[in-house]
Amino acid sequence: MRIPRIYVDQPLENHASLTLEGDAAHYLGRVLRLGKDQPLILFNGDGKDYPGQITQTSKTRLGVGLGEGATVGTESPLPVTLAQVISRGDRMDYVIQKSVEMGVTAIQPLTSERCEVRLNPQREDKRLRHWQQVAVSAAEQCGRAVVPVVAPLRALADWLPSAPGEGLRLVLHHRSHCPLGGMARPEAVTLLIGPEGGLSDQEIVAAREQQFQPCTLGPRVMRTETAPVAAVAVIQWLWGDLQPGPNSSD
Repeated sequence: MRIPRIYVDQPLENHASLTLEGDAAHYLGRVLRLGKDQPLILFNGDGKDYPGQITQTSKTRLGVGLGEGATVGTESPLPVTLAQVISRGDRMDYVIQKSVEMGVTAIQPLTSERCEVRLNPQREDKRLRHWQQVAVSAAEQCGRAVVPVVAPLRALADWLPSAPGEGLRLVLHHRSHCPLGGMARPEAVTLLIGPEGGLSDQEIVAAREQQFQPCTLGPRVMRTETAPVAAVAVIQWLWGDLQPGPNSSD
């Protein structure tokens, strides 16, 4: 049986005892039906996994005894920030889930001229909490012990001047003739991707004024939820940790 691995938003220390409540206790105790003395793994985003064992159970709480935390080597050496214009339905959920699996460091949701989603402040807050939970769940599933930051929603025009300054800035543009792999190895990457219909010409100009380089993934036009997954995979292959090992075939 696979040992359950759960994110908890609380401090974790070696050989400590703690009490789990709320969603974590419900999931472990009611959904997975774990009982006393059964093993589990907890992490809180500090880069370590903490093995533990259930010591007490009740209807709403679980007692856990922790062992020695161990650093998890699942973080890419290349910091990648994904700046993604949001789209309708659950497409943004898919983008967040898969980009976390692909190893991004941070995700910046954006609105733009052609963005079809309009959220009032209350819905923005609710959607942000949901996106953050999607990132947590993806980190649980893929074995990451650091949860990428999902930042509050911003307008593209407001975000561009404050975009991360270090490393390479890229914007996907279907009319670009510059392949993604045609750049020198960067220290970090900020990747900007537009909505359905793409970024407007004025937005591409504004991005270029902030040193974003237009680039392409090839001759086909990808959907807004496909492009970031493909682009981050290529970036990690070129400069990150999605590379063949010494025993891999050519």
